[in-house]
Amino acid sequence: MIKRLDPRQFPDFTSKRTIDRHMDRLDSQGVSRRDFLSIASAGAVAGATATALGLPSVAVADPSGKLVYLAWTTRVEYMVQAGAVFEAATKALGLSYTLLDGQFDSQRQLNQTETEATNGTKAIVLHASDGSALKRISQIAADNQIYFANVWATLPWFTPFEASDYYTLYAVPEEFSAHRGVTVELLKAVTERFGGGSIIDVTGVPGFSTDTVRSRGRDDAFKDFPKTKLVGELPGNFNREDSLKATEDLLSRHSDIVGVVAQNDDVAQGVIAALRAAGLRPGEDVLVVGADGTTEGANAIKAGQQLATSANSPGYFAALFAGRLYDVTHGWRPRAAERLLYWRSVTTTADNVDIYLNRYVNNNGVEPFDYRKFSRVLHPDDWDPQNEVFPLDIDQEWAGVPKPEGWQYPPAYLEAKNNGEWEAVTQEYRDHYQIPFFGPSPNV
Repeated sequence: MIKRLDPRQFPDFTSKRTIDRHMDRLDSQGVSRRDFLSIASAGAVAGATATALGLPSVAVADPSGKLVYLAWTTRVEYMVQAGAVFEAATKALGLSYTLLDGQFDSQRQLNQTETEATNGTKAIVLHASDGSALKRISQIAADNQIYFANVWATLPWFTPFEASDYYTLYAVPEEFSAHRGVTVELLKAVTERFGGGSIIDVTGVPGFSTDTVRSRGRDDAFKDFPKTKLVGELPGNFNREDSLKATEDLLSRHSDIVGVVAQNDDVAQGVIAALRAAGLRPGEDVLVVGADGTTEGANAIKAGQQLATSANSPGYFAALFAGRLYDVTHGWRPRAAERLLYWRSVTTTADNVDIYLNRYVNNNGVEPFDYRKFSRVLHPDDWDPQNEVFPLDIDQEWAGVPKPEGWQYPPAYLEAKNNGEWEAVTQEYRDHYQIPFFGPSPNV
């Protein structure tokens, strides 16, 4: 039988004396009374709930906890920019922070996870080069009570529900629509300007789940533009050096191209360099689109060298994930529909790139987000996802990818979709979304 929560178990945090006594006993240097009350209240509720349910005590981390960002490389601009926002967000949240370079090596990232477990780290963001180490990393996290969140690369059909509660979040932009959108911009432009023609694609890492879904969005766009044709593709591994070589190879086979789909903005930079080396003018002779909304991508659009990108902002994922890990290490628990999330990208062209540049690039040191408002613990009533965020549909995300033998939908996922939770979470995030993603910084 489940016991009722007894409010008498909670400390009296209306009393200044009680607050001061607890702050004196904790390492609370640099923590305001307001933050302390948020953290303490989350801890009291979490502890009382665990007691009522007959569960072991719930540990609530102190504000000086460490967040580690396992980037799969620092050779890609996206991860460098994300790392900078992680540093700013963790500072605003009172966490320490480290970025570790995986150097394109999943085994290295696994080793880094094991090292951080021995160091007592309690929050990790995994940005993997592929999904091969994900199950082992999730097991290490469960064994060592480390909360972690995963972005981009994953094992299709492997969700947080197959791991443990410590795998708190898998989230990515909704890439099918996003990459379809930039491809439409390209195919529409080459049809209007050249009457159609041949298109090549420099893709990402073969087998990478995001690369797969972006390719599906690209292919869907071609259905509406019969005068265009995808004539060749090669992997650029999401970095400009490999993409330059891939583009050179494709140009040697297809000399009459009028457009290039690049699978991200780093790839687009490699494409642009290769076009120039071949005596072609990016933005005039050949049109190029990318993805992610990096600084270089946005600047290339402004300069007329790149036609479009799907701006999801490298910094946005860092801010969102920092807020989630802060909250779960301070007692907050997500519902099932909140453990798999999408966020919305914005198709960015010359028509709207100035908005993006002012907010995320040429911002004179003004941070693009209110980092503390990502936290439910610090802002229980007015938290704000600062973008359109909604539950991830695994059938859409991994459409066309065979399910593992014997795979079944996680019961918690199905229940959330069938009992109204899915719709309730969607509406709640919509209601709390107040600071526009494509608008001025809230800190201006």
